[in-house]
Amino acid sequence: MRYAYYTGCVAKGATPELHYSTVRVAERLGIGLSEMESASCCGAGMITDANPEINIALNARTLALAERDGLDILTICNVCTLTLMEVNKRLKGDAGLLEETNKVLRRVGLEYNGTVEVTHFLWVLAKDYGVEHLRQHVARPLAGLKVAPFYGCQILRPSSILGFEDPTNPTSLESIITAVGAEPVDYPGKTRCCGFLVVSYHEDTAVDMTGLNIKQAKDAGANCMVTPCPLCHVNLDAYQAKAAKAVGTKLGLPVFHLTQLIGLALGLEPVEVRATRNVVSPYKLIHSIGI
Repeated sequence: MRYAYYTGCVAKGATPELHYSTVRVAERLGIGLSEMESASCCGAGMITDANPEINIALNARTLALAERDGLDILTICNVCTLTLMEVNKRLKGDAGLLEETNKVLRRVGLEYNGTVEVTHFLWVLAKDYGVEHLRQHVARPLAGLKVAPFYGCQILRPSSILGFEDPTNPTSLESIITAVGAEPVDYPGKTRCCGFLVVSYHEDTAVDMTGLNIKQAKDAGANCMVTPCPLCHVNLDAYQAKAAKAVGTKLGLPVFHLTQLIGLALGLEPVEVRATRNVVSPYKLIHSIGI
């Protein structure tokens, strides 16, 4: 298994622990990652509002780079996944748009023929690599962790573009949590928005949303959370102190990146998955289960 590894911006900027832990986990599992070092930002869907043509060309270039190398794209960000998949679907379904886009790409020596697929690391583990295969590599079961899965919006909706699982009743995160020996905790907020996309212009609303999701997870018995999206992680982790004030209660719930949680179960040490980078420290919890 080998993929064109698209890190996106956030995993190299605000949350580098996600990039580091992804690389280490992939090495342990034998999943090949060819990092797309010359790929640009996906635009997070925001460029579409200003200039739809640039948004398509920008992401078509990324698709063309992967196609040139004969690889499908693997992402570790929900927003990147949706943005790339949406552009890919449009290009594959509209020959005229594809040709117009290729006129732009040819200026930089590229062309896209629609042969690339885009996937998320969560989906690779849940389906392509397989949960049972993952379970066989667990060296240190995470018994004692009660993990609230937080999917976030843009890995579930719109299902017409993503389509991996039921957006109202997803199970991929729960299956992985169980595979690594932890206990998944169900709660209403697991498929809701984290609020990240409104935090820059209406922080109070975003913090309220974040606080409600974390509080629901804690009230359901979780002692930590896990998310496959770095933007969700920023809101749940870095904004948690403000979120606690917003909901009027103490939270203090560690939030793991998906690859951090898996890495610990594979036998990696906390420092190897950059757990020191997490704002809400997971060390007390990690030590409580013998790590």
